[in-house]
Order: sequence, then structure tokens, then C-alpha cells
Amino acid sequence: TALVIGDVMGRGVRAAAVMGQLRTAVRAYARLDLPPHEVLQLLDGLATEIDPNQIATCVYAVHDPNEGRLVYASAGHLPILVRDEHGSVLRTDEPTGPPLGTGGWVHTSGSVPLGPGSTAVLYTDGLVERRDQDLDEGIAALERALSGATGTPQVVCDRLVRSAGVTADHDDDVAVLVLQHPARTGPDSDLFRNAALELLGGIEAAPRARAFASGVLTSWRFPADLHDLGVLATSELVANSLQHGTPPMRLRLRRTDRRLIIEVTDGDDHLPRRRRAEPGDESGRGIAIVATIASGWGSRRTPGGGKAVWCEFVLPKG
Repeated sequence: TALVIGDVMGRGVRAAAVMGQLRTAVRAYARLDLPPHEVLQLLDGLATEIDPNQIATCVYAVHDPNEGRLVYASAGHLPILVRDEHGSVLRTDEPTGPPLGTGGWVHTSGSVPLGPGSTAVLYTDGLVERRDQDLDEGIAALERALSGATGTPQVVCDRLVRSAGVTADHDDDVAVLVLQHPARTGPDSDLFRNAALELLGGIEAAPRARAFASGVLTSWRFPADLHDLGVLATSELVANSLQHGTPPMRLRLRRTDRRLIIEVTDGDDHLPRRRRAEPGDESGRGIAIVATIASGWGSRRTPGGGKAVWCEFVLPKG
């Protein structure tokens, strides 16, 4: 899940127009599955082209619940606050680059733990900045409020806004975004599962992967049609990795309450592209098959080199 929050300097129609263009751009860039710092690099160049006199702050973050981490990059924006399951609050001060539109800066990504039971808060300066108070004091006050804030994201938002003294006649715009990684127990936890297999050896890894996927999907009690589609997608993704990738290779299946996600990682950083195979071609149809049967698919480079190719299926309701 990608999260983004930003603030264009100034007010009026021009600032709103710049924000609208940046919002549209960040949604498009998010679909490329790029690391947060690369998204900010693209936004920085675009902001310079839109209006070199208009700058904006932004923080872009990606949460992987199975890794239990939030990877983020900041362009002059205020630090993300993370409250763990015990109530301790961490402030992500680094790394931070200059605002968007300044140009020439190479942004970098950082990460912070965000495991089950944790809450992350992204916000604009209107929540913590006051004319008669140092900005750092406002952030510290927000940390204290967050340490005792429990409940749903909406409840947390309301408590933070109230604690900051924001009222209807507040003289600055305020945006607050709260992300929670719930600690699930009981029957609810059965809806969120994860299974992985190291793909060792040569071509014999393909039948092992199919058998593994079939067993996992059967144990998750998926209907027969979804089971068969999942095994087919696994087969095509693994075959693609065996043919074009390099070790180490890994198959991961994940289910949430709404989706089945199949992902294959390997050590080669060449990202696959969907293409039209000619009638005489002996290869080139795997990704096309996956794109046809799945609800969505994509690929991304992984930290430290290599890539991940994934697809997902929307689960039937009920």
C-alpha cells in the first residue's frame, strides 16, 4: 500500500492547480511500483516543469504488511510518526531532501518498523505549526497525543486534530492521514495468510512450485475455479523467472480478506513487459496469460538488486 501526503506553498487558484497536477502524477507513478525516492525524483522534475516558482513538500511511503516495515522518502516534509503496539512513538527524521521543484537533488529512501498493532501518522504543517510556538514543540505535542491515541484511524484522526486545537476557524489548511496495521487474532487472522517456497534447482522447480501452490490454495479453501487460476498464474510466473531470471528465486502466496496475491522474486533486475507474441514464437506468452486471467499484475525492483513479479485475484465476496 502506497501513502502520500503533500503541501503546496501558497494559496489560491495557482497553488490548487499545481497540487491537482501533482496528485494526478503521483497516482500514475505509484502504478510503476518504484521505490519512494524514485517517485520523488520524478515528481521533483515535474514540479519544476509545471511552475519553477512554486514549490511543494511531500512524503511518499510504501507499506508491506508481510515485511512489517514502512519504506519512505521525504521532500522537505514533516517527519512521519509511528506508534508501536506498546504506545512508544518514533519520529522518522531522516532521510529528508529539499522540497519538490528545487531540482538537482538525489532523494533517498529510509525505512521504519510498522508491524502488527502499529499506527503511522502523516500530516501537514497546519496541524503542528503555530506563530507563537516552535515547530519542533508542535511535533513533540503531537507525539504525546499519539502515544495515548487508540481506536480506529478515524478516532485517532479526531483525537489528534482536537489535541492540536484545530477548530473550524483555523487559519491554515490541515491534512492528516492515519495508517494502522492491525494485530489480528481468532477467526479474523485466518483471512490473512502467507506461504513461501524457495525455488531451488533447474526446471524441476516448476512442478514443485505448482504442487506447492495447489496445496496452499486447497488448504485456504478457495473455490475450484480460483484454485486453478492461481496454479496457472504460479506456473507462468515461475516459468518466466526460470527462463529469464537468476537465483535466488522465491515464490510467495498471500491472501487477505479481499485478495489472493502471487509473487515470484529472482536476482535479475530486468523487468518483464507484456508483449504480443507472434504465431511462430516459442515464448513470450506467459505475462500475457497472467495479465488476462488476473485482476492485476506488475513488477518492481527489490532492495539490493533483483525484481519481483506479481499478480492478484479479487476474492469472491462471502
